[in-house]
Amino acid sequence: MKSTDTNRWRTIDIVVASVIAVAFGVIFWAWNLVWSATDAAFAFFPPAQTLIYGVWLVPAVLGGLVIRKPGAALYCETVAAILSALLGSQWASITIVQGVMQGLGAELAFAAFRYHSFRLPASVLAGALTGVSAAIFDFVYWNTATDLASYRLPYALLTVVSSTIVAGVGGWALTRALANTGALDRFPAGRERAAI
Repeated sequence: MKSTDTNRWRTIDIVVASVIAVAFGVIFWAWNLVWSATDAAFAFFPPAQTLIYGVWLVPAVLGGLVIRKPGAALYCETVAAILSALLGSQWASITIVQGVMQGLGAELAFAAFRYHSFRLPASVLAGALTGVSAAIFDFVYWNTATDLASYRLPYALLTVVSSTIVAGVGGWALTRALANTGALDRFPAGRERAAI
């Protein structure tokens, strides 16, 4: 089978990627409320709030691990961000731009492995690069008026830490858990479950 054939999206790929994206769009909407509600809890060191940032980055990693086709990470993260904005994100339509940036980070990681490896190292790299792209966006869009040393750099570093653990390791664990239920049997992630 030619690589172009293996990269072609099947109907089931589109459906499952859309289900992942919609589910996380709703989770994003709820997580936006959690983020706002935890402002006071992180008042002692506001950049530490990014330790919970990784939840917003999970669909990029999960979509890439499940679908395993070019564009899956970008699609899942972007559609989730669009739905979050439509449900009433307090950050409005800029959420969509953020979703695109975040999805591109994970997409770069899977592309670095040429869409051939979807084990834990690839997932961790996808989580880390998704965090890097999120941190870069926030660095230049949201945090320009804040101090570099005391806010922007710790914010960026903790975003990458959160995304590596929550989206990278967590996305891999979630993929394994879904595969073990049999829900992914029509995907390589489901057929590999015994080997990983």
